Amino acid sequence: MGLKLKSVVPWGRCLDEYRRMFALTEHDLSRTLLDCGGGPASFNTEMTQQGHSVVSCDPVYQFSAAAITQRIDETYDTIINGVLENLDCYVWREIANPDALGQVRMAAMTQFLADFPAGVEAGRYQVAALPDLPFADGQFELALCSHLLFTYSQQLSLAFHLAAVDTLCRVASEVRIFPLLALDGSHSPWLDPVLNHLQTQGITYTIQTTAYEFQVGGNQLLKIFSGELQRE
Repeated sequence: MGLKLKSVVPWGRCLDEYRRMFALTEHDLSRTLLDCGGGPASFNTEMTQQGHSVVSCDPVYQFSAAAITQRIDETYDTIINGVLENLDCYVWREIANPDALGQVRMAAMTQFLADFPAGVEAGRYQVAALPDLPFADGQFELALCSHLLFTYSQQLSLAFHLAAVDTLCRVASEVRIFPLLALDGSHSPWLDPVLNHLQTQGITYTIQTTAYEFQVGGNQLLKIFSGELQRE
């Protein structure tokens, strides 16, 4: 059946997972980066510690660290119990079991929460939500979107996906979206229409198999080379 949630929930991942999910090279890490829908991930925190520059945006950043912590606490058991009910939907290789999953996710989110006030002050965490973003055309060299588009296909419409992809293509020269499965592990009904939309606009894209797979079959990355739009 697969995991089902009523709405988008705060759930964070670390730099190592980002590197594998998005096939990030050392060159990629040095580019101007947008982490769109970053939520309570430690990606920005760890990148900043290593001297890189990242802007993360998410509507959850309108809240205080204490309020975000409360939201995490309120959804944690729901997610872990949902995973427990659907063990066969996941690859238990690098993460051994649901308890270990909870520990890995909480470690990333704890890092984020410790960094969040300073990151807001520095402008590294900005309140913004797809499908509209307050950034200039081509402001970023690379935009990343993890576990939002396609993942929440049941909650977010095709119109939302098309507008969101258009916006990401506007603000970044390259866009990477991972994974391409819906939350329950099914093929997202919006993937093919999005690809057709890109083709109609003459935008090049590739689908790449990555070294990261936690959802069974969830190891594909969509790369969109949106700089073509900005050169026209």
